[in-house]
Amino acid sequence: MNVAERDLLDVNQLINLFDVEKLAAERMTPMAYEYVASGAADEFTLRWNRQALDSIKLNTRVLVDVSRIDTRVSLFGLDLAYPILVAPTAYHRTMHPEGELATARGAGAAEALYVVSSFTNTPLSEIASVATQPLWFQLYVSDDREQTKALVQEAEAQGCRALCVTVDTPVAGVRNRQQRVNFAMPEGIRTPHMADAFALTKSLTWKDVDWLQSFAKIPILLKGILNSDDAELAIQAGVSGIIVSNHGGRNLDTVPATIEALPRIAERVNKRVPVLMDGGIRRGTDVVKAIALGANAVLVGKPICFGLACGGADGVAKVLTILRTELELAMALTGKATLTDIDQSVIWR
Repeated sequence: MNVAERDLLDVNQLINLFDVEKLAAERMTPMAYEYVASGAADEFTLRWNRQALDSIKLNTRVLVDVSRIDTRVSLFGLDLAYPILVAPTAYHRTMHPEGELATARGAGAAEALYVVSSFTNTPLSEIASVATQPLWFQLYVSDDREQTKALVQEAEAQGCRALCVTVDTPVAGVRNRQQRVNFAMPEGIRTPHMADAFALTKSLTWKDVDWLQSFAKIPILLKGILNSDDAELAIQAGVSGIIVSNHGGRNLDTVPATIEALPRIAERVNKRVPVLMDGGIRRGTDVVKAIALGANAVLVGKPICFGLACGGADGVAKVLTILRTELELAMALTGKATLTDIDQSVIWR
């Protein structure tokens, strides 16, 4: 049995996303695993992302016709099969030799939208050439504005349908677990669109959002909103969407779990723009809870990386298929046949 056959056999036996991480921990280098799995400082926020989701109880209804479950959602003119997106994560070639090409193929096989990271190890043009589902692009704004503008225009030229601007990382957080393994790019692996991980700007302000909107031809979402006042300012600035995110617990420790921040942001936004959420999603029930509390869709990052490490494109597709199936089952068992049926009544008070 060769490596590809072994990987496929192992992937087919995976039952849930926790199994995926366990297998990935065996397959990945310690450096790569620590990069993906770790959070900031003492990792309270990393743990809270899961604990907060686990603490929410579901309020079921019975004797409802759930013979046809409809998970479709529309975002910025795109009709998606289900409200689970591949979150932007960096350095996929440290996890699998095919890197982002395998991620794109896996997302395509599972009918999922893939948000490509600025810190991809694979040129965006090559990712676009194998993608069969829509791509978005995640943007870090650097002090080199011409380089940033060129990167936005490259994303547009390659067919990316939206721009997710990360606004919560003027500097990287205290990442002790990464420090302990001396995380660095392995020899021969590069980031073609971002030459320096420390080139991020500390001066990103609302004026820069205005600047991006002055030339971007695709919708702009701001990723990293936790405060409802910032959500209001984002709408006033004319952005197209908001992603409630604490950077997977990787930047500032002891900020709240995203599922805790979501309701107040969704209330403030009041459906004026789509609201998405990432952080801690591991079960289909988590997706139901996020939608019930105001999200239009969720993004999944760490499990995608673990799936990639387990089996390349097949592993990525497996993660998404597990989540999609669990979402459908959770909807049926809570008596919600469509996403629009899911509201706060599904949360046990």
